[in-house]
Amino acid sequence: MALDLIVKSNALVESSHRLSLTEQRIVLSAITKIRRDVVPDSETWYTVNAADLAKVSGISISRAYHDLADSVESLWQREIVVRGGPGGAEETTKKGRVMKVRWVQAVDYLPEQGAVNLMFTAPIVPYLSALAGQFTQYELQYVAPMKSRFGPRLYELIIQYQKFKQRVISFDDLQEQWGTEYKKANDIKKRVVTPAMNDVNEFSDFTVEANYRKTGRRITHVEFVFKPKEAKKPERYRPTKAEMTAAGRRPDTRGKSLEEVRDMLVTEHKERMSAELQP
Repeated sequence: MALDLIVKSNALVESSHRLSLTEQRIVLSAITKIRRDVVPDSETWYTVNAADLAKVSGISISRAYHDLADSVESLWQREIVVRGGPGGAEETTKKGRVMKVRWVQAVDYLPEQGAVNLMFTAPIVPYLSALAGQFTQYELQYVAPMKSRFGPRLYELIIQYQKFKQRVISFDDLQEQWGTEYKKANDIKKRVVTPAMNDVNEFSDFTVEANYRKTGRRITHVEFVFKPKEAKKPERYRPTKAEMTAAGRRPDTRGKSLEEVRDMLVTEHKERMSAELQP
């Protein structure tokens, strides 16, 4: 089965925007539909329908219909601030490249189909491809079910730095990039960092913890420490005593799936009963 893969330039991962959780689901779902074997353009429509959104997010179809309809106008108005070029270049000004642009140039809501067509703006398109060089990629399934709008943002930062297993970010940068209105450290910890970590720990393939750093008496930075979750071991089938008795011996279950062992036991039991009934 093909993966719903999201590819973003690193500059886009570290950009500043205030997309809601639903808006992020729509944008990320659209990004998965971009072909990876060609250079993307700004004249292509990408369709996100309620059925797909419900399936990947774990919400009801009716909720997905409502979310699509409710987000069309706000998504059209959303802006993003990107620092640096899609390939990592930061030239153009002494302070580096800073671009303020809209996410989409057109949004077409189709109520009868329960779908939204959207077209990304020309300046954003180069940031949605691995062809530019420095990029981060991950699967939609790990962020779509999240409950906080900050969860996907934290997960992206983790994936970008996954080989380092830790990342330090200042509260100032976090506020600017994630678009949070909270100013007090306790509010940021409680309402931004904790919900984001809960999402990552519950829905993604990573676990994360946070340590806070002070400058003087004031908390100014958060250190995220993360690692991949351990893969679940396949379930081994252990037959019951009754099943072993019915089979007349201890069955050899090595290398067999649960269904295969059950079929084997049923077959052996039938053969034994048939033999006992023979005159």
